[in-house]
Amino acid sequence: MSETIKKSGIISIVGRPNVGKSTLINAMVGEKIAIVTPKPQTTRNRIYGVVNRGDTQLVFMDTPGFHTPRSKLGNYMVKVVGESIGGVDAVMLIVEPISTIGNLEQELINRIKSTKVPSVLVINKIDTVPKTDVLSVIQLYSMAHEFDEIVPISAKYFDGVDHLLEVLARYASEGPPLFPEDMVTDQPEMQVCAEIIREKLLLCLEDEVPHGTAVEITKFSERDNGIVDIDATIYCEKNAHKGIIIGKKGAMLKRIGELSRHDIEEFLGTKVFLQTWVKVKENWRDNDFLVRNFGYK
Repeated sequence: MSETIKKSGIISIVGRPNVGKSTLINAMVGEKIAIVTPKPQTTRNRIYGVVNRGDTQLVFMDTPGFHTPRSKLGNYMVKVVGESIGGVDAVMLIVEPISTIGNLEQELINRIKSTKVPSVLVINKIDTVPKTDVLSVIQLYSMAHEFDEIVPISAKYFDGVDHLLEVLARYASEGPPLFPEDMVTDQPEMQVCAEIIREKLLLCLEDEVPHGTAVEITKFSERDNGIVDIDATIYCEKNAHKGIIIGKKGAMLKRIGELSRHDIEEFLGTKVFLQTWVKVKENWRDNDFLVRNFGYK
């Protein structure tokens, strides 16, 4: 049991896709535990990030982007968001500095109201608009709900992140740490490695192809010299997609593998021998068994 952590709190992070939830949790934790891409619906699972500041441990839940689902995988992702709003010490709603409240934001506000959980509005990406625009967004959301705090930030440039952590520490209560102090995430190493590969798929591929992919680590072993051997299978939904992922003479798959290996080595702190394969599982996002089998449960 820790002798330094005397308070702890669980904070859930919610918002529509692409508002910067994963960028923020990485900035707060100080390590890349959540994948980040410009594409919406990058995060599929609930991810815990752990931050220790002084005598306080804050556990953040990064959730999938709240959206209108169009598949069973989408239903799962939206359900995760709903379940993350209740039973926590505070909810952080992240929005962009836009002077209208969208239907998705309004629905999240309604859910927050129904739980009566303390709520903090975080206005992200303030680096993209004039300060006067940020003030109008603050006023707009203040009229929609009585948030306990409203904090403007730029997660990308770490602007306001320290202040946000100070604010969130107020919602911690006395008690032991929820995670060991040397942990920054609840995700097993294999899961982080699979997510890194999926991130590269999202970054390298266009249109619908990457959203229909899943990654399964089938081998994860360490040699006597410290090198880690990883075998990964990339699943896609169509034969045509398989060809796109592999690319001409295997060029695209090689690029995805090289980019993935670089980040995985940085994450694991050791050399990695990564092998990747591509297989087709038609319409897996609408198959309950396959959705669960790929870890979305």
